[in-house]
Amino acid sequence: MFKNSNLSLEEINNTVPIANAKSSFARKLFAFSGPGALVAVGYMDPGNWITSIQGGALYSYLLLSVILLSSLIAMLLQAMCAKLGIVTGLDLAQATRAKVSKKTAYVLWITTELAIMATEIAEVIGSAVALNLLFNIPLLLGVLVTILDVFVLLLLIKLGFRKIEAFVFALILTIFLIFLYEVLISQPNFAEIINGFIPRTDIFTATVAGHDSALLIALGIVGATVMPHNLYLHSSIVQSRQYDRNDPKHIKEAVKLATIDSNIQLGFSFIINCLLLILGASLFYGNDPDNLGRFTQLYDALKSPEIVGTIASSTMATLFAVALLASGQNATITGTLTGQIVMEGFVHLSLPSWLRRLITRSMAILPVILCIWLWGDKEDVVEKLLIYTQVFLSIALPISMVPLIAITSNKKVMGQFVNSAWVKWIGWFATGLLIILNMQLIFETFSIWMS
Repeated sequence: MFKNSNLSLEEINNTVPIANAKSSFARKLFAFSGPGALVAVGYMDPGNWITSIQGGALYSYLLLSVILLSSLIAMLLQAMCAKLGIVTGLDLAQATRAKVSKKTAYVLWITTELAIMATEIAEVIGSAVALNLLFNIPLLLGVLVTILDVFVLLLLIKLGFRKIEAFVFALILTIFLIFLYEVLISQPNFAEIINGFIPRTDIFTATVAGHDSALLIALGIVGATVMPHNLYLHSSIVQSRQYDRNDPKHIKEAVKLATIDSNIQLGFSFIINCLLLILGASLFYGNDPDNLGRFTQLYDALKSPEIVGTIASSTMATLFAVALLASGQNATITGTLTGQIVMEGFVHLSLPSWLRRLITRSMAILPVILCIWLWGDKEDVVEKLLIYTQVFLSIALPISMVPLIAITSNKKVMGQFVNSAWVKWIGWFATGLLIILNMQLIFETFSIWMS
């Protein structure tokens, strides 16, 4: 096995107490619950919202089966991340660095940092647009306000990592309750929802004139499922628990509990993504879906009495903006933590916490500020950046997924916790599928731009 002399996220590593051996299973699971919530945030970020709602608006409940498949793949890969961190004491960046040259490590670090920046750009845009919709704050000022997230994160860390986990889970619960309410108000067809989880060949053939095909939207849903930063993050924060690092029995139990926590929280993100698609289907399917490509357009559509009804329309639009703000805040926390993980893991560069997180956030807001300066303080301008961020994430994905499967399938590294044969081959299949779909998504996107 690897031996780790530098702890991943040292300020939180091995700091969260766990229940003793005689405690009930529920108490043990509660002690390990939390890291999964920070991971789940990446699967419900603002960058995925438009795709899910548009998928429902154009093709009703057809693509629910795609969300289900995506979530199952996510659960498999995140379980591997948790196992890697607990068994080896390394995060994915450290484990990868131990297998490559110094020069390669620098290339991987730069690429991963750019992927984190791309992720954070989506969160900054989501937060800024939400502040504009709720309080009429100019977009540029809203972008600058997001710098304060860094200091909120520093405060929460000083209060203990469990406070961060509780804060993130509270925001996830807020998003879930908002969209559950909005879906119930929209009166969806529950029989068609159940039928939507059954895979159908219609996905490959369904089209709506003047809009993306069902297959292209499905590519967007599946291709954006696994965010590269999530794999680094999860392999690190599971090490915050005070399990016995030298007892195989305790390690096995820690892997089991961390995997259950991850699956439960990813189940939440699965439900939220389904709710987004169901909302699009129940409110906008059969209506004109042309004006649903941006957050502001969705906000305006939810305010329309002709679509939602006079009583609920204003409330639904406001709640949508609140959920957008909560999602943006959630994801900024995970982005800044991951920036620290990859910087220390790949290049062994250590900076003061406040400076490191300020640099990470500044790198994310500079492209947004530049975009506003060049093309104006308009929502449609900054939201176009989301397309570019998703494309770059697709390019960066193999850098994190391939090492994860290879390392957790290596018996010399993982010992008795190595991936079983069926897990290994399903993992490689899922990795290959996601890479192919991402490449196809990039090709389709550039084809649209060129035309």
